[in-house]
Formats: sequence, C-alpha cells, structure tokens
Amino acid sequence: MFRLDKIDISLLAQLAKNGRLSKSELARRVGLGPTACWDRMQRLEKAGVITGYRAEFSLRAIGPCVTIFVMVELGEHKAQNFDRFEREIARHEEVTGCWAVGGGYDYLMQIVTRDIDSYQALIDTVLEQRAGVSRYFSYIVTKAVKDAPPPFDVLSKI
Repeated sequence: MFRLDKIDISLLAQLAKNGRLSKSELARRVGLGPTACWDRMQRLEKAGVITGYRAEFSLRAIGPCVTIFVMVELGEHKAQNFDRFEREIARHEEVTGCWAVGGGYDYLMQIVTRDIDSYQALIDTVLEQRAGVSRYFSYIVTKAVKDAPPPFDVLSKI
C-alpha cells in the first residue's frame, strides 16, 4: 500500500472535487508551491494512486439513456468461468462498471445504454456468448440520489 500524508490526501480530495483546477490554484489550496505540487501529482500518478482524469457530465442532457444495475450469478464457480465472464463483459462499452462481489451474487454491473431495448439486446448477446450466467436481476435507475467522490478525509484515518 502506498503511504499518503495529509498533503497527499488534501491534493486527492481537491482533484476529486474539481479535476480542472489549475496547478497553481491546486498548489494554493493544498499549501504548496506549484513545483512541489506538480512533483506530488507525478509521484501519485507513478505510484498508481492517481489513475486518470475525466469530466463528469449529464447523460440526459446529451440524449435519452437508461442506467441499469445488474446482479449476476454464474452457474459454476471455477476460475475459468470467472475469466470467461470477465472477458465477455470487457468487450461491451455499455458496461461502464463491473465488480466481483461477495455474498449472494457474483458480480454487480452498471450498464448505461440508449433504452431498454438496447439493454435487452446486450443481455441477449452476453447470454448467447455462453459467458456462464446462471441468472441475473436488473434494477433500472429512476433517479440519481447521490454520486460523490470518495471520502478522502475518512479514508485517511484508517
């Protein structure tokens, strides 16, 4: 595990809230000079702590879309079955998140697509590819209630 200090945590929290801050503004907010701030960012990137930068936007402003969470259970629990499923899921852009989970199901997937018909076509494709899905449960998002960056101040106390 990479060791973070309070300034690293502050820098990550600022970037999570607003990744478009200028380097000089970011440095000011975390109490460093621009060069020292830039050096820390590069160190965090090289260590794999900062893995990328991206914009957030409203999908609904772009056009019609639906977000669906899907709980997936595989028929068999062997390494090759998990590998096959994960390779199949990685092929589909509409799958914007997929997590292996403990408990009653094997995976939680987040799918963003144009409409329910395109979602069903995706599921049909996954099933046709014999990815090992035994059963799945779909949950359609009707409203986003909260979507926040990680709580760096809480995580830093671990």
